[in-house]
Formats: sequence, structure tokens, C-alpha cells
Amino acid sequence: MKEEMERLIDLQQIDSEIAGFDKAIAKCEDELAKREQSIEQKQEKLATLQAKIERLSEKQKENQEEHEQATARVKDRQNKMLLVQTSREHQALLKEIEENKKLAKDTEERALQFIEQLEQLGVEAKDLDNQCKGEQDLLKKEQQSSAKEIKRLATAKKNIEGERAAKVAAVQPNYIQRYTKLIARRSGLAVVAVQDSICLGCHMTLPPQQVNEVMKGDKLNICPTCQRILYFREEEDAQEESLVE
Repeated sequence: MKEEMERLIDLQQIDSEIAGFDKAIAKCEDELAKREQSIEQKQEKLATLQAKIERLSEKQKENQEEHEQATARVKDRQNKMLLVQTSREHQALLKEIEENKKLAKDTEERALQFIEQLEQLGVEAKDLDNQCKGEQDLLKKEQQSSAKEIKRLATAKKNIEGERAAKVAAVQPNYIQRYTKLIARRSGLAVVAVQDSICLGCHMTLPPQQVNEVMKGDKLNICPTCQRILYFREEEDAQEESLVE
């Protein structure tokens, strides 16, 4: 039974290493995904800014046309003032001149506002565009670096999976069946040590009698709380593992 437990412990160690490789690969992929998402968000914001600049430019053009038309009407009405013969016509032209002068002034003030707004939006758009380009360059470098790292991790994982197959073949089928179910149900941790009468899987205290049985190691011991397979870890072994970690 002790040999069987050693095989299960070795198998757990291998599966933990495989899980570590999977986690590292997922981290690489997640970091790339976050970078791509960041670029996409900035590009969407840039597109929104550019659309706003385009709409504002159209309004600026319309305002300029309105200003030119108002200025032209002022000159036209002033010229007509020289030709009018009645007071009524004179007053009507004066009113039109004042209205168009006011409109010309208002559109001139709006023109300055358009210039300021477009300048500000232009600066924001340029800054955002530079950020996008910078992140895209960085993404290319990260993709190359991550591709190498993922390849290295995948190779290491494949190698250790070969070791795993040999370990599985050496363990009794009924134990493998229990082990596999525990791996799936207990976050990849099926075999755990007992230290200071505590199950290191669920951190619950075990009955003294069961601790003694685990120490003997002559049968398969199961934690009554988390159902994981238990083995005894000597204090010296625990200290050595702590130093390695």
C-alpha cells in the first residue's frame, strides 16, 4: 500500500505541475487579450472623436456660410439705403441691417468657439492615435515573446504528460478512478498531506485515530471532510518543502 501511495503522491505532483503549465499559458494568453482589448477600446474612442470632429467641422462650415451671407446682406442693405425714398423703407432696411450685423457678430463668436473646440479635439485625437500605435507596437513584441514562452510551456507540459501516462498505468484502476473524480471535484487536488493532525486540503483537524492510521500508511485513508486521499508528511519533509517553495 505504501508503494501505491507513493505512486499517487507522484501522480498528484505531476498533475499539479501540469496545472501550473496550463495556468502559465492561460496567463500569457490573458495578458495578450487584455492588451488587444485596450487597443480596441482606444480605437473605438478615437473613431468617436473623429466622428465628432467631422460633425463639428460641418457645423463650422455652415456657420462660416451663414456669417458670409449675413455680412453680404448688411452690405446689400446699406447700398439700398442710398436709393430708398420713404421713411418706412428706410426703417425696414435699418432693421434688416441691425439684425444681420448681430447675426454676423454671433457667427463670428461661434467661429472662434469652433476653432477652440476643434483644436482641443484634434490634440485628444492625436494623443489617442499615438497611444494606439504605441500599444500596437508593444502588442507585436508581446505576441512574439508570448509565442516563445507558450511553446516552451507546451513542450514541458507534453514531456511531463508522458511521465504521467506511465504513473497512471502503475496505479490500480479503482484508485485511479477515485483519484480522477477528486481531481475534477477538488480543484485539481486529490492527494494531500496531513501535518499537525490537519488535512492540508481543507485545513480541518482529523481525529487522532485516523492520524495514526495515516502515519502507518498501510491502507488508503480519506479525509472525512473533503474526501481527499491522505498521506503523512514528516516535519523535516515539510520544512524542506517550505524552503523549496
